[in-house]
Amino acid sequence: MPRFIADFHIHSKYSRATSGEMDVEHLSRYAKVKGITLMGTGDFTHPSYLAELKQQLEPLGNGLFTCGDTHFILTVEVCNNFYSDGRSRRMHTLIFAPGFRTVERINAQLQGYGRLASDGRPHLRLSARDLVRLVLDTDPDCLVIPAHIWTPWFSMFGAKSGFDTVEECFGDQTANICAVETGLSSDPPMNWRLSALDRFSLISNSDAHSPAKIGREANVFNTELNYQSIAEALKSRDNGKFLYTVEFFPQEGKYHYDGHRKCDVCLSPRESMSSNDRCPRCGQKLTIGVMHRVEELADRPEGYVPPGAIECKHLVPLVEIIAEAMGKGVGTKGVSAMYDGLVQRFGSEFHILLGLPEEQLLAEFPGRVGQGIVRVRRGELDIQPGHDGVYGKIRIFDEEEEGGQKDQLSLF
Repeated sequence: MPRFIADFHIHSKYSRATSGEMDVEHLSRYAKVKGITLMGTGDFTHPSYLAELKQQLEPLGNGLFTCGDTHFILTVEVCNNFYSDGRSRRMHTLIFAPGFRTVERINAQLQGYGRLASDGRPHLRLSARDLVRLVLDTDPDCLVIPAHIWTPWFSMFGAKSGFDTVEECFGDQTANICAVETGLSSDPPMNWRLSALDRFSLISNSDAHSPAKIGREANVFNTELNYQSIAEALKSRDNGKFLYTVEFFPQEGKYHYDGHRKCDVCLSPRESMSSNDRCPRCGQKLTIGVMHRVEELADRPEGYVPPGAIECKHLVPLVEIIAEAMGKGVGTKGVSAMYDGLVQRFGSEFHILLGLPEEQLLAEFPGRVGQGIVRVRRGELDIQPGHDGVYGKIRIFDEEEEGGQKDQLSLF
């Protein structure tokens, strides 16, 4: 069976705060450079984007579609706004659909709960439980998956408006949830600490708002490349079919630790608990991060690995490794030229980050780039955790190394 990489959760140019290049053509082009075989379309509820998808995607007759060399699966993220147990709840939820006819029927149903044309990620006056029932009544082959389940806002377990259990959120529809998305600020080892999540596949996706960000988290499968095989791999949690996820280092996520951005305060859960979850500088309530919520709900110690758990691999995007190795900004011409040259020579970003032997990286890559990739694979990094909407910062080389001789970086 073929092995392939999938990124299911992205947004189109019709979502707020997204690049104008978030369309099928650019996604297909960037996916090839990254080494991603299967992309989620995102935003299939938006009427203008749906019209583009129908025009530009070629159906394969197996629940997937193609544009160029890239396969696509129909997906959307919606925002559920509802009341439960006397509290206002807001959470984001992913929907996977096996074809355009199903999408049209779902959209017709959802129009009664929100303005689908207002945003690629529509706001719906509909509970998460009722969304599952509506979608699966429309087509039982659909998948409904809670998105980035730990982020403070808009998530199932979020500190601002979330629940403490999956059952509290989905009620009698819990049995129809086969997977949850861990989000950029958490990874599978953090989620393994909750025995209640053992029955769900843990998926990871980029939630990209620009083409360059696709694949920053992803999923690796060893199944036939069709909708039903992928759905079955997620439902069965078979680690011979769903091989592993590609992860951010979760500390880099912008809601990993607790904090108060205005006061530049970042605290571990233990530190914030000792200060009553309030900013030690101004006294305002802290934004409680993912790690704090995991600590609150966990019933297992750190480091526990459930039997049969699907593995994960932590990576740093190649362009960020190159930028630090060169001592230049990510968006500079020199870094872009180096990235393009390496991808052209060695095949794709994921092949470089995951596939090439360490010996080849150290022998054939210019300057410190190969050394940087090896260090990332080994987790030999210094990370300043993210907090309150501020991404964490990763350093691959220490200050002493940075102060040494500058690399003469050249491909050939």
